This record gives sequence, structure tokens and C-alpha cells, in this order.
Amino acid sequence: MVKFSIPAVALAIGVGISSTIAFAPITPAASQRTASLHMSDFVQSPLAPLTVWGDKIPNILDSQTKAKARKMEFAPTIKSSDLGLASDDIDGQLAYVKEHAMEIKQQMVENGAVIFREFDLMKEQDGFVKFYEAIGMKTCLDPLHSVSARPTVDGNKNSPVYEAVNKESRKNFFIGMHNEFVGTRAPRAAAFVCFKAAEEGGEFLIADGRQIFRDLRSDLVEKLYNRNIRYSVMELPFFGWVDNLPEFAQPGVMGAVRGLANFAINSKVDFSVDLQWGEGGYDKVKMLQARAPSQPPILVHPVTGEPHWFCNVHSHSSKLRKDRESVYGAERFEDGASQINKSDMFYGDDGDISDGDLEHMDEITMKNVQFVKMTEGDVVLLDNYKCMHGRNVFDGTRKHGVAWFEGWSGEEEMKSKAQQPAQESTKKAFFMA
Repeated sequence: MVKFSIPAVALAIGVGISSTIAFAPITPAASQRTASLHMSDFVQSPLAPLTVWGDKIPNILDSQTKAKARKMEFAPTIKSSDLGLASDDIDGQLAYVKEHAMEIKQQMVENGAVIFREFDLMKEQDGFVKFYEAIGMKTCLDPLHSVSARPTVDGNKNSPVYEAVNKESRKNFFIGMHNEFVGTRAPRAAAFVCFKAAEEGGEFLIADGRQIFRDLRSDLVEKLYNRNIRYSVMELPFFGWVDNLPEFAQPGVMGAVRGLANFAINSKVDFSVDLQWGEGGYDKVKMLQARAPSQPPILVHPVTGEPHWFCNVHSHSSKLRKDRESVYGAERFEDGASQINKSDMFYGDDGDISDGDLEHMDEITMKNVQFVKMTEGDVVLLDNYKCMHGRNVFDGTRKHGVAWFEGWSGEEEMKSKAQQPAQESTKKAFFMA
């Protein structure tokens, strides 16, 4: 989900909060975050890559039928003890991941994720960086980079390892299942690491997007795919004062405010945002709601070509979040930014999705969720397209981190190998015609 800061939004719409740098375009020099080779040597990292939307699927129901017949394996676990290595054999563990780097990446791509356990190598940030560098993962900036700054684990703004929503104020907020992407950008992969487990709860959640696509009702799959989906990514509940204006003046003022805000925000982010007037928000007052462009909820995987769910309804739906509040308690808003960063989901034509369909998507998503209770040094390496992630509520102190990747060494080779069977099939059909 897109996260906006109060000063950034305030500057964009002119509500009187002073900032000379909020939401300013980030120059190439300023935007380069560095990634550590050995935590002391830094190299420049690129922005998160553009989302690979891929080709449109000709017959979505036929693809779902084929998915139902396909055997799917998800998130295998690699334990240090199963490799004949002691948990504290850091040198042996590093040697293993270097030697088996391509095999590990292949497992990630084919199975969506790989879970590493009993590896002391990754208990500290330096070892975690050595781990993913040994595999050949290529870091990129956090996808939120253009609109907000996610804190880093060690406090160094140039660190490649970001906080993974550990705030005590967010402990009773169940983070719904989602693929990480902001606007037009999505990392290809990610590695989530546990530096300290919460005393209770706080499990890392993963789900196979192929299985969710397989299990959804066919009529809903067809409807969603034909109409596309659209997120609202922000609400600006600042405009109750408009109702106090003379009625004849309100349309002109609303048009001017919307136009100004629309221009200001779109000039500061690298994706299109459409502002629409609505009522509600947190005090049932007039608000502007920012909606992202229409997009498909199901994609073809960039490497394997498998169709999979790529839709953040579970985390973005206002209804589903409110339903979870009845279980976990209301969200604890501690700053204005939390109130702005409210999301929802609609059809691509701005139509509402029925409560029944939202509840069905929630049911199917949770049916396929794995709760991964991580301990210190555990890592989940995941393909950000095929594998969705989230986080359970927790008590205590939790310190998890994440590194984002634009890709990995050997990715093009994987694509070539995956495309060969399809090319051979096409060639065979041509000569038999």
C-alpha cells in the first residue's frame, strides 16, 4: 500500500503545514540508496523495477481450469541441521548458500518461497546481507521510496535492510495479504528476516497466489478479470469546512481544490493518481480520495508463465479491515499519517465490490495462508509476484527486517529455459498444421 506523510500531503494540497522538501521530486543523486557488500562498502541501488503486467490472458476460465489440475508445491523449508550443519556453523552455512545459489533461486521461483531455519548466519544484519549476496540477489530501493521513507533496521538511511512493520503502535493491526508494489513499481523478490521474535504472535504470513487463483469462484474470477480492479490509496479528510460555505460557492471551490491537489500530487509521484470527492472518512466529513489506475488482478508470472493472483484486496479492502477490527480491536492511530493512509478497492470502472464477494476473497485467501513463526536468524526468501505476504498481530517486542530485490543473477537464464517448452510446443503445432 502507498504510504504518504502528513507534510508531503500538506504541501501538495496547501493546507498550511510547512515543508520545503516533502513530496519533492527525488533527483537521481538523492534517490540512490546504497547496498552493503560487507556493511562497510556501499554500492548504488536502483529504484524498484517497473511492475511486469505481462500479456492479457486470452481465456481466464480455461487458465483456472488448468490450474485446478496442476500440482503445486509451495514454500519448502531448508534447515541447517538437515544439511548436516550445526546452527552455529556460520562458515559452513555461507558456503552452502554460495554453492547452491542457483538451486535456491530456482526453488523460490518454482515454489513461490523458501524458508530457512536454524541459520545463525542471519541472526545479525551483516550476516543477513552476506546471505542474500551469496545467493546472487540484487537489491533495490524500497518501493515506497518515491512517496515515503520506510525506516531501516540499523537507522542508517543508506541501509539495504528495512524495518518490517514492528512498531508497538501497530501490534494489533493484522497486515492483510499482499504483493509489495507501489504505483508502477514492484520488487521481483524479497527476503524477510527475524532478528528478534515477538513474545507472542507476530507470525510472518505467506500465501501462494497460484492457489488463491485456483480456488476462487469462477464467476468472480471472470468478473474481476474482465472489469479489472482499482485501489484507493489515500484519503484526505481535511475538507469539512467546505460544507460551511454558501451552497452556491461549494461546487467552484471543490473543483478548484480538487484540481490543485490533483496536479500537485501527480507532479510529485511517478504514477497517476485520480482524486475523487466523497463523504465519510474518520469524522464523516467531506474528503478527497486518491485512486490508482485500473489494473488486472491476475498476472502471468514473468519467468514461469503461470497465472497467479496479484491483487491486494485482503490488505486494501476497507470492509475486510473493519471486519478484522471486531477480532483484534480498532487500529491505534498515533499520527495524522495513519489517518491519511487508508485504502479500499473497487472494480476498475469504479464500481463497488459486493460484501459477499469480498468475504469470499477473504475466505479463500485465509484458507491458503501459512503462519510462519520465525525465530532469530530465520529467513523467508520469496518471489514477490507468486507469493503474497502479511503479518499477524503480536505482543512484546518484534524486530524483523526486509531487503527488496530488483532481480537476481541467472534470472534471464531461467526465463530462457522456461520459454523453451512453449516454443517447442508452438513449433510442433505449426508443422503438424
